Amino acid sequence: MSGVHVHGFELVQEQELPELHSRVRLYRHLKTGARYLSLTNDDENKVFGVSFRTPPSDSTGVAHILEHSVLCGSRKYPVKEPFVELLKGSMKTFLNAFTFPDKTCYPVASTNLRDFYNLMDVYLDAVFFPRLTEEIFKQEGWHFEAESAEGPLSYKGVVYNEMRGAYSSPDSLLHEHSQHSIFPDMTYGLDSGGDPRVIPQLTFEQFMDFHRTYYHPSNAWFYAYGDDPEEDRLAKAAEYIEEFQAIEPGSDVPLQAKFSAPKEITEYYAASEDSESKAMVTVNWLLPETFPEGEKAGEVNLSFNMLEHLLIGLPASPLRKALIESGLGDDVAGVGLEADLRQMYFSTGLKGVKPEDGDAVQAVIEGVFKDIVENGAPRNAVEAAFNSVEFELREQNTGSFPRGLYIMVRTLSGWLYDKDPVEAMAFEDDLASLRRRIDSGERVFEDLIRTHFLENPHRTRVTLLPDATLGEKLQTEDAGKLEVIRQSVGAEGMERIVEEAKELERLQGTPDSAKDLATIPRLQLEDLDKENRTIPVTEKSHAGAKILEHALDARGIVYLDLGFDMLSIPDEYAPFIPLYGRALLEMGTQRRDFVDLGMQIASRTGGIDPGFFTATIRGTGRPTAWFLLRGKATRDKGHYLADILGEVLTEPNFDNQSRFKQIVLEEKARLEHRLVPAGHMMVANRLMARFSQAGQLDERMSGVSQLFFLRELAQKVDNAWDEVRCSLETIHASLVRRTNCLANVTAEEAGLAAFELPLTSMLDALSDEKMAVEETLPEWLHAFAANELVVPDTEGLSIPAQVNYVGKALDLAALGYTFHGSASVAAKYLRNGFLWDRIRVQGGAYGAFTMLDRMRGVLAFCSYRDPNLERTLEVYDESAKHLAELEMDEDARSKAIIGSISDLDAYMLPDAKGYASMARYLTADTDALRQRMREEILATTVEDMRRFGQVVNQGMAQAKITVLGDKNAIDDYCMRQGAQATKLL
Repeated sequence: MSGVHVHGFELVQEQELPELHSRVRLYRHLKTGARYLSLTNDDENKVFGVSFRTPPSDSTGVAHILEHSVLCGSRKYPVKEPFVELLKGSMKTFLNAFTFPDKTCYPVASTNLRDFYNLMDVYLDAVFFPRLTEEIFKQEGWHFEAESAEGPLSYKGVVYNEMRGAYSSPDSLLHEHSQHSIFPDMTYGLDSGGDPRVIPQLTFEQFMDFHRTYYHPSNAWFYAYGDDPEEDRLAKAAEYIEEFQAIEPGSDVPLQAKFSAPKEITEYYAASEDSESKAMVTVNWLLPETFPEGEKAGEVNLSFNMLEHLLIGLPASPLRKALIESGLGDDVAGVGLEADLRQMYFSTGLKGVKPEDGDAVQAVIEGVFKDIVENGAPRNAVEAAFNSVEFELREQNTGSFPRGLYIMVRTLSGWLYDKDPVEAMAFEDDLASLRRRIDSGERVFEDLIRTHFLENPHRTRVTLLPDATLGEKLQTEDAGKLEVIRQSVGAEGMERIVEEAKELERLQGTPDSAKDLATIPRLQLEDLDKENRTIPVTEKSHAGAKILEHALDARGIVYLDLGFDMLSIPDEYAPFIPLYGRALLEMGTQRRDFVDLGMQIASRTGGIDPGFFTATIRGTGRPTAWFLLRGKATRDKGHYLADILGEVLTEPNFDNQSRFKQIVLEEKARLEHRLVPAGHMMVANRLMARFSQAGQLDERMSGVSQLFFLRELAQKVDNAWDEVRCSLETIHASLVRRTNCLANVTAEEAGLAAFELPLTSMLDALSDEKMAVEETLPEWLHAFAANELVVPDTEGLSIPAQVNYVGKALDLAALGYTFHGSASVAAKYLRNGFLWDRIRVQGGAYGAFTMLDRMRGVLAFCSYRDPNLERTLEVYDESAKHLAELEMDEDARSKAIIGSISDLDAYMLPDAKGYASMARYLTADTDALRQRMREEILATTVEDMRRFGQVVNQGMAQAKITVLGDKNAIDDYCMRQGAQATKLL
């Protein structure tokens, strides 16, 4: 059908793609040259995106700042933030934007067709006709801030503070430095997100010029996916690009010139004084283009993805195992295979390394490569890698990410550089070809390692060293720059800065007119479903074990959540649970060592992962807490999944001291490195621990308490191993019992039927004897748990960071409040309204959240990458008063309701539906109660929201506070509050 014209687009390619259950058509806009990739299928979760090649020429973050700014008003929608208005009143399943090193993407998704078109319309107007002003540039990028001409001068801006947070994370810094080291001569050697030290060099004129240059249809890649009419997709885009003329945007991304010899780079990250922070080392190689020229481009790409899994994809993978067992570090570092850019690169190494051990780390890596080339890749590792990658391709399980969005990002890895986009989507022929080559004895992976690693001079070694003085140096450097600016502008210039900051704050605080707000397209309340969508569930039992079955279209896969009630063991054992889960799967069994076990799991199933679920049972205040093993397999291999789980649960081997020590050190390193990127969740966990036993359990297993426990346990493994091993065995003997078990199965009817016998056989093999464990509790563990039960009302947690995470929570139930659906509406309204305006827009933080635990009756506030501390706490108090005195028109009320229903109706893939149904079962969250909640949300009045606000306002005086962040800010706050300050790093 090549040559067919639709709305100014010419069809240039068409084919059926069974791998994605889609018909694929590639169009080109005749007038401007814009490209449009259209996938039509039966997926109701529709996705649209427009992407631009945006290679920066410096590290000012211009692409990132522009990504934020174009969503702050446009020609057709002249409100301050159409993006936020969509958040308030859309049924979106995805709404955001991404800045990559060489591209900027604007994707949206929704299951509601009208809503989907609304989202498309706003985004198209935003990117092509944005209302870019100096005030928007200052707000989203950077500006000077001063309260008086004599007062301190500082930098402020959303992206500026976001990147200060990113540069406070050693992992983020290691990633950036590793990538930059491999690509020193082109765009990938710059920071498209923005280096905080360079961002203030960006001018408004440069910012505007970047948009004029790259945000043009001639430089646009359109994409659509789902069950909506294809002609309407094309019409939407055509409406916005017809008035443009073709240009040559000059956005080509060049290839990096090859090195003639390896290079070594040393960089630094901020660490605390007297901390035990160590170095991080990566070794990095430049690889071929992500989709190289030639008819086997897809096969080459697939081969490198399998090689990554073979080397480091599993705990037992040869390279990962050698690095961990070397004893040179605590956990593997590096991103592995980076395949979203024009050229791939591979990065691996270790965290927690002594600075002088860089040569040794590199020697371990090269030793593994040489061994594989000389002796061949282990056959079981090859099979594990092949099966794992094949399973992922066929399953297409993208979690909360829409499938169509994952496919969009994948296709851009070749399409953006003028390659055939289908190469990134079609995999059947490539899989079959690789299978034949491997089975014929061809040295596929050995040859890749020899050619692209051992014989490749384009290699770097990056060492990231801790520097206890770096944080102060950076602050001094900024202060010096700002003082030079103060002196250069003089008193008159400072007055102007003060006035401009005040004017920006005034504009930020001025509400949009009702007329302008009315331009934003949105759904109406009558467009919403009045009934909840229910998840099918059948309750069964077998020999005392409970079984839940969910008959859903799972594309031939069986999902199993195998749970054991943690309330059967003392709370003091809770910190062991994450380690216990890993020990079951990563320390082997009585039948096989952990290498063989890991390879069996990877080659026979889609993976088995440990986890836990904690919550409060509705209406009781009592906790429900379950240890989980979450596995999946194709229907024909379900019996392997059951057999492996049976072996793990009935024949565990906990007597491997060195292996368990490695697991403890890995977990400790990962939790420490989460403190910056996931600081808000650490704060939220700490807050929730004050209000319920479920919250305490969760915090002990994943929060600050877990970090303290891991640090102590690392010593205990060395000097009290018998007690540690005994603890693991005691937990297992009491926890893993048939009458203590819940099996949650999700599959098609045929899959459920096929899995019934393997499941029940596995359950039959479980013991049913209960072991008394109270007397076996080690004294040190009891003392540790008793100490961790005490969490002060106000606490500060310090880390070497340039930003803060500010949390405050209150117990609504203790104030007599009984949950009503309108509370969800009010909490959503605060998050997307008052908190967004005051903490993000005016305060410069990256974000702020409300978290409502409706089961326990707790409301928490938390900010993310926040330059402020006490001011944010004041905003939380002000938000309660605002809600208590709320005035809002009908339009605002209905938006708040729609946003709340959007959360209630969040799109889920089959495994997520099965898990959600299990969670509802365990918390007594019945379909009838959820339907009542929906009806309460739909009927929410302004008076309902005011009543909720009055309760929140009343409880603020007794609210609990946790703040995490910059040591100076934390120490100063805690000293003035008479509160406890604890250094975490």
